[in-house]
Amino acid sequence: MVCLRSFAILTCLSAGAYTAMAQPPAAAPAPGAPVAVGASGGRGRGPAAPTRDPHTEGYVAATELPDGGNAPAKTDGNFILGPTHPPAPEMTAQDSVPQGAIFNFEMQSTDSKIYPGIKRGPAPADPATEAVVPGAPAVCPQGGGRGGGGPIETHPAPYTRKVAVYVPKQYVPGTVAPFIVGADGIDKGLFTALDNLIAEHKVPVMIAISIGNGGCDAQGSERGLEYDTMSGLYAEFVEKEVLPLAEKQANVKLTKDPDARATMGGSSGGSAALEMAWYHNDLYHRVLTYSGTYVNQQSPMNPETPHGAWEFHESIIPNSPVKPIRIWMEVGDRDNYNARDGYHDWVLANENMAKVLAAKGYHYQFVFARNAGHTDGAVKRQTLPEALEYIWQGFVAPKK
Repeated sequence: MVCLRSFAILTCLSAGAYTAMAQPPAAAPAPGAPVAVGASGGRGRGPAAPTRDPHTEGYVAATELPDGGNAPAKTDGNFILGPTHPPAPEMTAQDSVPQGAIFNFEMQSTDSKIYPGIKRGPAPADPATEAVVPGAPAVCPQGGGRGGGGPIETHPAPYTRKVAVYVPKQYVPGTVAPFIVGADGIDKGLFTALDNLIAEHKVPVMIAISIGNGGCDAQGSERGLEYDTMSGLYAEFVEKEVLPLAEKQANVKLTKDPDARATMGGSSGGSAALEMAWYHNDLYHRVLTYSGTYVNQQSPMNPETPHGAWEFHESIIPNSPVKPIRIWMEVGDRDNYNARDGYHDWVLANENMAKVLAAKGYHYQFVFARNAGHTDGAVKRQTLPEALEYIWQGFVAPKK
């Protein structure tokens, strides 16, 4: 199965394709409790994820929104979307609105000093006949994925990464611009939304850089290494290897001001977006995530963060000084759930994130979407303009 690279349909999984089940919310086991692998749902395997009720005991108190309506862009807090998800008008291209330019280029892993490339599975037995072709898309081997069950074998494997740079029509050549970095490949919906929002003066005139992942998904994959590792390495890769090429290819200048830089992503791309701002708060202050993988997908394991991104809400954020981070988060009522260890409930993880962010006094907005699966495309089309407007609240452009 060839890995798909997009924001709404994440690599090697059937994101958002779950069917609602007429059953009560599943009760997740206590973190660390021994439970059989695959006991309930999973990342694209097994039964569909159960439908969770946003008013489940232990979840955050949230404001119910009118069906089809979005949260107010200038208000912090927790909100519940209705079951229908009409696209926001800003998600449709308008002939009367200036259209930005898009510059596409590719990056070869063989040129990277940080991510030369890995692939899950045993190394080819006969390099003469089974070697990975340089530049070929990685293929996810059967097995592995979002499960556990023993050591993960990997071997070096080159890949090609696609990158797109959106430059709004209003950008003045030679000037330093704010920007947003997005994970999991070229995001045309983001570019359309920015065309309209910039024209409406709801967000600053900004550059957008959509960065493809390194292939496959979960533990042992290049994508998993980049997105699920609890460190600042991915932010350093973007800073040192991607942004200089983006500036050159699109002939733009990108700001160094962390308050004028944003990150975004879905699923593991969402946890990567927060990791970029958390571990390199000197580089990013604004974060936008859909179905953030604030669960334990880390590989290789790190004894300093034994529960992977679950540590964000379990210990890291509660026990750290408040950082200047503004975050918008979404999760679906049928989002991913696997009962194997108590650290793989995407809904509970995002609910816990909302709790700790509120307790620490962060500016955040959390949206619980009814009738929605993992990184649900309809929900994104409904909410992305409002989410972008929210995370850019408080931005003050420097005086010329």
